[in-house]
Amino acid sequence: MHDLTARKRALRAETRQRRRARGEQLTVAAGEGILEQARLVIEERSASSIACYLSAPLEPNTRPLLNWAVDAGIRVLLPVTREDGLLDWVVADGTSERTHELGFPEATGERLDPMAVDDVDVFFLPASSVDRSGLRLGWGRGYYDRTLGSMTRTPPTFAIVHDDELVDAVPHEPHDMPVSGVVTPTRVVVF
Repeated sequence: MHDLTARKRALRAETRQRRRARGEQLTVAAGEGILEQARLVIEERSASSIACYLSAPLEPNTRPLLNWAVDAGIRVLLPVTREDGLLDWVVADGTSERTHELGFPEATGERLDPMAVDDVDVFFLPASSVDRSGLRLGWGRGYYDRTLGSMTRTPPTFAIVHDDELVDAVPHEPHDMPVSGVVTPTRVVVF
Protein backbone atom coordinates (compact mmCIF):
# COMPACT_ATOMS: atom_id res chain seq x y z
CA MET A 1 0.00 0.00 0.00
CA HIS A 2 2.82 2.39 0.90
CA ASP A 3 4.48 1.72 -2.47
CA LEU A 4 1.21 2.41 -4.29
CA THR A 5 0.73 5.69 -2.40
CA ALA A 6 4.29 6.70 -3.24
CA ARG A 7 3.78 5.88 -6.95
CA LYS A 8 0.57 7.95 -7.04
CA ARG A 9 2.29 10.86 -5.31
CA ALA A 10 5.22 10.68 -7.76
CA LEU A 11 2.95 10.63 -10.83
CA ARG A 12 0.96 13.61 -9.50
CA ALA A 13 4.20 15.53 -8.87
CA GLU A 14 5.41 14.74 -12.39
CA THR A 15 2.11 16.01 -13.84
CA ARG A 16 2.32 19.24 -11.80
CA GLN A 17 5.90 19.79 -13.00
CA ARG A 18 4.94 19.24 -16.68
CA ARG A 19 1.98 21.59 -16.29
CA ARG A 20 4.16 24.31 -14.75
CA ALA A 21 6.71 23.85 -17.56
CA ARG A 22 3.91 24.10 -20.15
CA GLY A 23 3.02 27.46 -18.65
CA GLU A 24 -0.19 29.35 -18.26
CA GLN A 25 -0.18 30.78 -21.80
CA LEU A 26 -0.16 27.35 -23.49
CA THR A 27 -2.69 26.06 -20.95
CA VAL A 28 -5.07 28.92 -21.72
CA ALA A 29 -4.61 28.33 -25.46
CA ALA A 30 -5.44 24.63 -25.01
CA GLY A 31 -8.88 25.69 -23.78
CA GLU A 32 -10.09 26.28 -27.33
CA GLY A 33 -9.16 22.72 -28.29
CA ILE A 34 -10.86 21.37 -25.17
CA LEU A 35 -13.98 23.34 -26.08
CA GLU A 36 -14.06 21.88 -29.60
CA GLN A 37 -13.52 18.31 -28.42
CA ALA A 38 -15.99 18.56 -25.52
CA ARG A 39 -18.59 20.07 -27.86
CA LEU A 40 -18.34 16.89 -29.95
CA VAL A 41 -19.08 14.82 -26.83
CA ILE A 42 -22.00 17.07 -25.84
CA GLU A 43 -23.51 17.28 -29.31
CA GLU A 44 -23.14 13.55 -30.01
CA ARG A 45 -25.15 12.85 -26.85
CA SER A 46 -27.63 15.73 -27.35
CA ALA A 47 -26.74 16.78 -23.81
CA SER A 48 -28.86 19.50 -22.24
CA SER A 49 -27.14 19.27 -18.85
CA ILE A 50 -23.49 18.69 -17.92
CA ALA A 51 -21.34 18.61 -14.81
CA CYS A 52 -17.89 20.17 -15.08
CA TYR A 53 -15.44 22.11 -12.89
CA LEU A 54 -13.70 25.46 -12.79
CA SER A 55 -10.13 24.85 -13.90
CA ALA A 56 -7.25 26.16 -11.82
CA PRO A 57 -4.57 28.18 -13.67
CA LEU A 58 -2.37 25.21 -14.64
CA GLU A 59 -5.18 22.70 -15.28
CA PRO A 60 -6.48 22.10 -18.80
CA ASN A 61 -8.59 25.20 -19.35
CA THR A 62 -12.34 24.54 -18.99
CA ARG A 63 -13.37 28.23 -19.14
CA PRO A 64 -14.14 28.36 -22.89
CA LEU A 65 -16.23 25.17 -22.53
CA LEU A 66 -18.15 26.54 -19.55
CA ASN A 67 -18.80 29.90 -21.24
CA TRP A 68 -19.99 28.22 -24.45
CA ALA A 69 -22.27 25.81 -22.56
CA VAL A 70 -23.89 28.56 -20.45
CA ASP A 71 -24.36 30.75 -23.56
CA ALA A 72 -25.87 27.75 -25.43
CA GLY A 73 -28.47 27.26 -22.68
CA ILE A 74 -26.95 24.02 -21.41
CA ARG A 75 -27.44 23.53 -17.68
CA VAL A 76 -23.97 23.35 -16.13
CA LEU A 77 -23.41 22.02 -12.61
CA LEU A 78 -20.16 22.97 -10.89
CA PRO A 79 -18.85 21.26 -7.74
CA VAL A 80 -18.57 22.77 -4.27
CA THR A 81 -16.53 20.80 -1.74
CA ARG A 82 -17.96 19.71 1.58
CA GLU A 83 -16.14 18.84 4.79
CA ASP A 84 -17.49 15.27 4.65
CA GLY A 85 -15.65 14.62 1.36
CA LEU A 86 -18.72 14.81 -0.86
CA LEU A 87 -19.56 17.44 -3.46
CA ASP A 88 -22.52 19.78 -3.51
CA TRP A 89 -23.38 21.43 -6.83
CA VAL A 90 -24.16 24.94 -8.09
CA VAL A 91 -25.81 25.84 -11.39
CA ALA A 92 -23.21 27.88 -13.30
CA ASP A 93 -24.06 31.44 -14.21
CA GLY A 94 -20.71 32.14 -15.87
CA THR A 95 -19.39 34.54 -13.24
CA SER A 96 -19.97 33.57 -9.59
CA GLU A 97 -16.91 32.01 -8.00
CA ARG A 98 -14.43 32.35 -5.17
CA THR A 99 -11.00 30.99 -4.35
CA HIS A 100 -11.25 27.96 -2.07
CA GLU A 101 -8.96 27.99 0.98
CA LEU A 102 -6.87 25.27 -0.76
CA GLY A 103 -6.29 27.67 -3.68
CA PHE A 104 -8.54 26.31 -6.42
CA PRO A 105 -11.51 28.18 -7.93
CA GLU A 106 -14.94 27.14 -6.69
CA ALA A 107 -18.42 28.15 -7.82
CA THR A 108 -20.72 30.11 -5.55
CA GLY A 109 -24.49 30.32 -5.52
CA GLU A 110 -27.45 28.29 -4.35
CA ARG A 111 -26.20 24.87 -3.33
CA LEU A 112 -27.79 21.71 -4.61
CA ASP A 113 -27.18 18.44 -2.79
CA PRO A 114 -24.78 15.70 -3.96
CA MET A 115 -27.58 13.85 -5.79
CA ALA A 116 -28.17 16.79 -8.18
CA VAL A 117 -25.40 15.44 -10.41
CA ASP A 118 -27.39 12.24 -11.06
CA ASP A 119 -29.45 14.11 -13.66
CA VAL A 120 -26.67 15.33 -15.97
CA ASP A 121 -26.16 13.91 -19.45
CA VAL A 122 -22.34 14.13 -19.44
CA PHE A 123 -19.89 14.51 -16.56
CA PHE A 124 -16.50 16.20 -17.19
CA LEU A 125 -14.01 15.84 -14.35
CA PRO A 126 -10.40 16.72 -13.59
CA ALA A 127 -7.52 14.24 -13.47
CA SER A 128 -3.78 14.29 -13.19
CA SER A 129 -3.64 11.42 -15.69
CA VAL A 130 -5.74 8.61 -17.14
CA ASP A 131 -4.60 5.27 -18.48
CA ARG A 132 -5.72 3.56 -21.66
CA SER A 133 -8.18 1.34 -19.79
CA GLY A 134 -9.98 4.37 -18.32
CA LEU A 135 -8.49 4.35 -14.84
CA ARG A 136 -8.18 7.91 -13.59
CA LEU A 137 -5.59 9.28 -11.20
CA GLY A 138 -7.08 12.27 -9.44
CA TRP A 139 -5.39 14.65 -7.05
CA GLY A 140 -5.73 12.55 -3.90
CA ARG A 141 -8.71 13.95 -2.08
CA GLY A 142 -11.22 11.40 -3.41
CA TYR A 143 -14.10 13.81 -4.09
CA TYR A 144 -14.79 12.50 -7.58
CA ASP A 145 -14.30 8.81 -6.73
CA ARG A 146 -16.84 9.18 -3.90
CA THR A 147 -19.22 11.09 -6.18
CA LEU A 148 -19.02 8.54 -9.00
CA GLY A 149 -19.32 5.66 -6.53
CA SER A 150 -22.49 7.09 -4.98
CA MET A 151 -24.40 8.04 -8.13
CA THR A 152 -27.63 6.17 -8.80
CA ARG A 153 -27.32 6.80 -12.56
CA THR A 154 -23.85 7.46 -13.89
CA PRO A 155 -23.76 9.34 -17.21
CA PRO A 156 -20.79 9.12 -19.57
CA THR A 157 -17.77 10.46 -17.65
CA PHE A 158 -14.86 12.19 -19.37
CA ALA A 159 -11.65 13.32 -17.70
CA ILE A 160 -10.17 16.50 -19.17
CA VAL A 161 -6.40 16.15 -19.55
CA HIS A 162 -3.56 17.26 -21.79
CA ASP A 163 -2.55 14.84 -24.55
CA ASP A 164 0.56 13.66 -22.69
CA GLU A 165 -1.54 12.82 -19.61
CA LEU A 166 -3.20 9.87 -21.34
CA VAL A 167 -0.69 7.20 -20.30
CA ASP A 168 -0.24 3.44 -20.50
CA ALA A 169 -0.99 2.76 -16.83
CA VAL A 170 -1.71 4.57 -13.57
CA PRO A 171 -1.39 3.13 -10.07
CA HIS A 172 -4.86 2.40 -8.72
CA GLU A 173 -6.77 1.03 -5.76
CA PRO A 174 -10.15 -0.72 -5.66
CA HIS A 175 -11.99 2.52 -4.77
CA ASP A 176 -10.59 4.39 -7.82
CA MET A 177 -13.44 4.87 -10.28
CA PRO A 178 -12.82 4.57 -14.04
CA VAL A 179 -14.03 7.10 -16.61
CA SER A 180 -15.76 6.51 -19.95
CA GLY A 181 -13.19 8.53 -21.87
CA VAL A 182 -10.91 11.53 -22.02
CA VAL A 183 -11.11 14.92 -23.67
CA THR A 184 -7.80 16.50 -24.64
CA PRO A 185 -7.10 19.65 -26.66
CA THR A 186 -6.78 17.51 -29.81
CA ARG A 187 -9.07 14.49 -29.43
CA VAL A 188 -11.71 12.49 -27.64
CA VAL A 189 -10.82 8.94 -26.62
CA VAL A 190 -13.64 6.63 -25.52
CA PHE A 191 -12.75 3.50 -23.56
